[in-house]
Amino acid sequence: MIYVLVALETELPKDSIDETKYKVWYTGVGKVNATLFATMAAIQSDCEAIINFGTAGCLNQDMAGKLNKVAIVRQRDMDARPQAELGQTPFENTGLQGLIKVAERGCVLSTGDNFVTEQPELESDLVDMEGYAIAKVAKHFHKPCLMLKYGSDMADEDAPKTWEENQAAGAEAFLNYLDEIGAINDD
Repeated sequence: MIYVLVALETELPKDSIDETKYKVWYTGVGKVNATLFATMAAIQSDCEAIINFGTAGCLNQDMAGKLNKVAIVRQRDMDARPQAELGQTPFENTGLQGLIKVAERGCVLSTGDNFVTEQPELESDLVDMEGYAIAKVAKHFHKPCLMLKYGSDMADEDAPKTWEENQAAGAEAFLNYLDEIGAINDD
């Protein structure tokens, strides 16, 4: 079974996805909630892979209004300088304390427990509030993890309003993507 982790049902309505192929869990907003649900998914005996779908603020105009595949995830709000570089968890020796690679190609996502309305210090293409936690749990439990983020806003002063208007817009693109990879996997 493939587990699809989404922060909010408004981003992907439960009745829109084939529940014979995918198990959808709504994590709630933020890294702690995402960690809890990602861990629960990863330890299920039927969990073959995790897909994280959701909205993200864009720091790159080309990603707005599109479904974007994530290659690298960074932890935007881990700031323990001077003990460690921005985005690095100090004193951790798991091999997962910095950036996490989830795909060969794609964009860079930074995750933090804040709604981004201006350019963050840590460089990335997209910003969200759950991705890093999910990627880290998936890596820890050796589960394949696909991350797809719909560019819902421009991570600027208008972001709260724009996100509210666009949070549901990516569901169709995500479902189309699942249909495409399903057709490829069925061959």
